[in-house]
Amino acid sequence: MRTLYLFVFLMIISTAGAQAQNRWNIEPDGSISWTVKNGDVHTDNIEMSGRFVSLIATYGVDEKNRLVSEKKLVFPMLRTIPNNTHASLIYTFGTEVSPIIKINNQQVKETITRFSLRGILTTESKADGIDFKRELFPSVNKPLVVEKYTVTNNSGNDITIEIEDFEKITRTQPEKSVYGVYEIVAKSAGAGLFTLKNGENLFFSVQFSGRKISDNPLEADAEDELKNRTEFIGQMFANLTFRSPDPVLNRMFDFAKIRAMESIFETKRGLVHSPGGASYYAAIWANDQAEYANPFFAYTGYPTAVEAGKVSWNWFAGYMNKEYKPIPSSIIAEGTDFWDGAGDRGDQAMIAYGASRFALALGDRKTAEELWPLIEWCIEYSKRKINSNGVVMSDSDELEGRFPAGDANLCTSSLLYDALQSAACLGKDLGKPEKQTRQYMNMAHELRTNIEKYFGADIDGFKTYRYYDGNDVLRSWICIPLTVGIFERAKGTADALFSPELWTDQGLLTQAGTSTFWDRSTLYALRGVIAAGEVDRALKYLAGYSNRRLLGEHVPYAVEAWPEGSQRHLSAESALYCRVITEGIFGFRPTGLNSFTITPQLPAVWNEMSLLNINAFDGRKIDINITREINKIKVIVISDGKQIKNVRVLNGSKVEINLSQIKNISK
Repeated sequence: MRTLYLFVFLMIISTAGAQAQNRWNIEPDGSISWTVKNGDVHTDNIEMSGRFVSLIATYGVDEKNRLVSEKKLVFPMLRTIPNNTHASLIYTFGTEVSPIIKINNQQVKETITRFSLRGILTTESKADGIDFKRELFPSVNKPLVVEKYTVTNNSGNDITIEIEDFEKITRTQPEKSVYGVYEIVAKSAGAGLFTLKNGENLFFSVQFSGRKISDNPLEADAEDELKNRTEFIGQMFANLTFRSPDPVLNRMFDFAKIRAMESIFETKRGLVHSPGGASYYAAIWANDQAEYANPFFAYTGYPTAVEAGKVSWNWFAGYMNKEYKPIPSSIIAEGTDFWDGAGDRGDQAMIAYGASRFALALGDRKTAEELWPLIEWCIEYSKRKINSNGVVMSDSDELEGRFPAGDANLCTSSLLYDALQSAACLGKDLGKPEKQTRQYMNMAHELRTNIEKYFGADIDGFKTYRYYDGNDVLRSWICIPLTVGIFERAKGTADALFSPELWTDQGLLTQAGTSTFWDRSTLYALRGVIAAGEVDRALKYLAGYSNRRLLGEHVPYAVEAWPEGSQRHLSAESALYCRVITEGIFGFRPTGLNSFTITPQLPAVWNEMSLLNINAFDGRKIDINITREINKIKVIVISDGKQIKNVRVLNGSKVEINLSQIKNISK
């Protein structure tokens, strides 16, 4: 009982402090909301995506409480010239591109009252007893963005309402387009003059679309589009659910799944996940897709994401060669070209790391066999890059020269270490030669030893790592060894990460003494410190970070970086947020096509937590429930309705699960 009181007290204090600076609130319906007060001047932006369009919506209120609304539409399959990484057709519509609404022959002057978000941007306003609601969202399967209006007459009287019938058409120049002339259209649907009785509703919409002029004009029903988007969001909330006593972490996890898995585009060479941000579409990267997102997709139960992962591996595999020249960092323009402007960033280690984890967690033998040559090739390439000190050389790292990385960096070697372990497990299950899998494990052991010898260092008084030879200032990527199970310097590394030299209210600085931050390193660090057993220490940083990103001034997702990109909602960062929970707090790690381990790290202020509806290992449905029992935790694992594990262990202990042994275990 004393523990319960302490928990409640800590949660009240934590929540009170957070709410003092929050603009947004968590709502029971799964949304977050901002109630607009007089003089509450603020604007923000959010990215939302479908298979053929991405929408970056800027919204808010100005000093006169007028709606601020800008819609930047990105059409990834309407390619422009030159057909490079950034060659998606982009067009921006401002506040003026909306229908004039008149009530009793007077133009409406609305007062904005509320915004809410749950995969759909909803704006609420009032004018003379009339309520307005706008629901803005991308189509799931069309090059279309819909803004659905609902007008409700609560004035006490019948009214006449006139909705302007308008259409704006823009066409591109054929010399600037890969596929001829493109047409961008904004038009009203359901316009006209109506009588609205008291208590009645009126629905209409504005639809924004893009097409090749040679294609038929787009016809869409706003209600159907809203239904499809709502169903997608519902699927994201239902699949792979995290439940804990912390409502902010729970909601942030649910939202992160939306952003991680909506940014998948239907290119002419298949479905591909792409970062977004008005720059990166219909293309893949060895870090964002192979390393960050794909390992997570494998156990989400979302077939579209799994398929996108498979397509990306196929694209990368197409660049394998007998000479062992590096696979490009990025394959662009719907898979028809590539970018390798930063040279070898350690991309082969990234690909081997992600592909082996993806294959194991997915648990589909056919897919694993198809991926094996790519994994094998990337490991062989990396082996040939090992220097005389026993660590892996690369031209740069995923920051592509923004910060120095030497000729051998900590990230590349750590990722290869993890890849070797996963590949050995995968090779064993696939029946590959024992000599090969044993060699992978021996290489991993040697690499771990050499990582300590080569990168282990005291930096600014912390027993941690130098990022490269000659590095003498703290870097955020010293967290990488912790995420792959290398804990020899965990204490000193955690101290360094959470020190004032690196940690800020926005998360980690990329390098001490600078103002640059990238969320990806913050999320890696939180995952790694938790995995190393310091969950109670890390929880306050995770809670603070989550509160700022979900309920602060720029919401509701993880961001890319600042000042570069102005904190864009790139998609793969949200996958990394989810992995803080799945691979950090729960310690989920696939070890075979039918096996995995978990290393639960239950925070001291929580008495229970669950990870439900995991879909992995050839379609098995898995639930993990953790509860506190005096000085131990109770771990219950259920697969397809059957309880397959029920043990009491010390918090932070590894628990092994072999799914091939479940058929004789009753419910």
